[in-house]
Amino acid sequence: MTQILIGYARCSTDKQDLAAQKGILVSFGVASDRIYTDHGFTGTNRARPGLDQALAALREGDTLVVPKLDRLARSVPDARDIADKLAVRGIKLQLGTSIHDPTDPMGKLFFNILATFAEFEADLIRMRTREGMAVARAKGKLRGKKPKLSDRQQQELRSMYDTGEYSISDLAEVFSISRPTVYRTLGRQAAAA
Repeated sequence: MTQILIGYARCSTDKQDLAAQKGILVSFGVASDRIYTDHGFTGTNRARPGLDQALAALREGDTLVVPKLDRLARSVPDARDIADKLAVRGIKLQLGTSIHDPTDPMGKLFFNILATFAEFEADLIRMRTREGMAVARAKGKLRGKKPKLSDRQQQELRSMYDTGEYSISDLAEVFSISRPTVYRTLGRQAAAA
């Protein structure tokens, strides 16, 4: 039975590029048509279609190759869960140039240390993001999403709704907005009254 290398690459935002990770995987011997990707998914989000496809493509004796552990998971429990499930299926896990051996105590320790650092890094990113948002909010630069309707349109929508002649669907069609936007607008108008 021939061992197949399946690659997985991930980036958290749509603005990031996967080219460098794909290049690394190809340099490790992964065929470009066997690289699965997730674009715009964080490592803490376990529901990732590209990862699910990569895991489904793996068979006993194959190897899952990721450039770094933090591309696969951003928490210790998630990393352990994925690694343990691969081991049970007889699939190897390659992190960069190293093959993870779940039977070797040193390999297990090294894996857990890497997973802990990945989780720590994710926690730092979240903390910095919250701090940055708090600073922006304090400076008045973070106000949330701009309403789809002008103040005058919002008042008109409320007036039309109050007549009882228009349903939510009617208002959504008249103002070319979604039903949830109609509900939010009515909610804002009620709060302002």
